[in-house]
Amino acid sequence: MGPMKLIKKGHACVRIEHEGRTLVIDPGGFSEDDAAVGADAVLVTHEHPDHFEEGRLRAAMEANPAAHIWAPRSVSEQIATTFPGRVHHVGEGDAFDAAGFGIEVHGQLHAVIHPDIPRIANCGYVVDGSLFHPGDALTVPGRSVDTLLLPVHAPWSKVSEVIDYVREVAPRRAFDVHDGLLADRARPVYDRMIGDLGGVEHGRLAPGESVGVAR
Repeated sequence: MGPMKLIKKGHACVRIEHEGRTLVIDPGGFSEDDAAVGADAVLVTHEHPDHFEEGRLRAAMEANPAAHIWAPRSVSEQIATTFPGRVHHVGEGDAFDAAGFGIEVHGQLHAVIHPDIPRIANCGYVVDGSLFHPGDALTVPGRSVDTLLLPVHAPWSKVSEVIDYVREVAPRRAFDVHDGLLADRARPVYDRMIGDLGGVEHGRLAPGESVGVAR
């Protein structure tokens, strides 16, 4: 069995392709309008609009009548009647098959933005035991993963926390996500610090760029 193909889309969104099947994670408002079109399965980590945008989900569901969505209840309850029978609630500890991809759910809550802002549900997803997308949290999955999708820049994070997170998860390599608010001239600074201090192979994919990911 060959590697999966990881395709970076805008901001926190990625497409994962393998043997004719396509999984999309977090097609939100900062990703392309058609980011989820062609998906057989869609995973949403949480309800914030840069990760969850109903129009992008509708485009995917209309393009493929067999496609399904998995999301925490705070998201699934908003769209269950729009896509009847095709939306599934998930939470920490769940494991399921999504279009032939084996999915594990890790994590419960979004990272703290500010103590005055209530925390919301956030689900991270391990795909085929190999790739981890944590959403908006620095969740350590409690198992080894080959590839970490690293939320590199957010209102709730600082680079020292990002570096320590990479060290703790200790994947073979990490690719940046959640970079839509990061200025281009700041990217080499982040690349250098994470690459020098993270202790793992670190890379950044431009939107549309792809790489093979071990299964």
